Amino acid sequence: MRIAIASGKGGTGKTTIAVNLALSLVERESVQFIDCDVEEPNAHIFLKPRIEQVHSVEKLLPEVDESLCNQCGQCAKACEFNAIAVIGKKVLVYNELCHGCGLCKMVCPTGAISEVPHELGVVESGEARGFPFSRGLLNIGEAMATPIVHTLKEGLDPDRLAILDAPPGTGCPTIAALHGADVALLVTEPTPFGLHDLKAAVGVARSLKLPIAVIINRNGIGDDQVERYCEQEGLPIPLKIPFDREIAVLYSEGTPLVDALPAWKERFIHLYHEIISQVGEGAASVASGFMPDDLNRRRTQGATVHAAEDVPAVDIGPNEGPKKGEAG
Repeated sequence: MRIAIASGKGGTGKTTIAVNLALSLVERESVQFIDCDVEEPNAHIFLKPRIEQVHSVEKLLPEVDESLCNQCGQCAKACEFNAIAVIGKKVLVYNELCHGCGLCKMVCPTGAISEVPHELGVVESGEARGFPFSRGLLNIGEAMATPIVHTLKEGLDPDRLAILDAPPGTGCPTIAALHGADVALLVTEPTPFGLHDLKAAVGVARSLKLPIAVIINRNGIGDDQVERYCEQEGLPIPLKIPFDREIAVLYSEGTPLVDALPAWKERFIHLYHEIISQVGEGAASVASGFMPDDLNRRRTQGATVHAAEDVPAVDIGPNEGPKKGEAG
């Protein structure tokens, strides 16, 4: 089963839910944790994983040999993303727009275009709190996070319960993380902004035909509009986390909620059972051990991955700041 935890915007408590759900289920289920927020991952602050492998994620960029190019413009006409243009006798390549599909090379009649690898970021994997952990890191200045998300998902173990911490928002990286999941847990807060962004996230999840459940974080700070919306739309709310100073302090210290307040572990276990019972027939069939082909298929496509030499195991401490892509 794949549970994707997402939100219409950042800062709603998405990673809090993902981390505490994984820690609550590890003694009952075979769990794996994937931090798909490759622009600003922060699950490591709470899980403190031991990183054992690092893989480079690359895309292939076109390189034009001007001595062979006749400026016919076939490459520019073929590019769906306008990543290559012919202006006069000059061919311009816009690396940030290029998706590395190789079509420009295929249509070039003179063989003037070759492809060179370009690193987008890395995927790190290891162990955290008794279960496999992996995260992606987009290189600073890179605009394209989606290939790293695809590569992360290629490493999913089909025999384990996967907890995917999706990127915030409703853009391409979020859709890549949600695609192929069995359940979308959408985290929001009871405010007008929270409702607005929840509606956007619900639209994305429904476009992917995913069962949806909503979690309200910081319950008590706003109004009842989110609950009324969920009631109108038939969306279950299996968990509410109150707006509480003690919870906020624990978060600021990088302490998982279930570690400091054990009573919350049962609430997250209950959340898991509510997902199975409420979210839909597909999720229930997977959880009960029945794996139909449409739920057991390989559902992601990855970018080119190159294994770096095995690196010494590194403990990621709570104060290590994540790399952040400035664009995308």
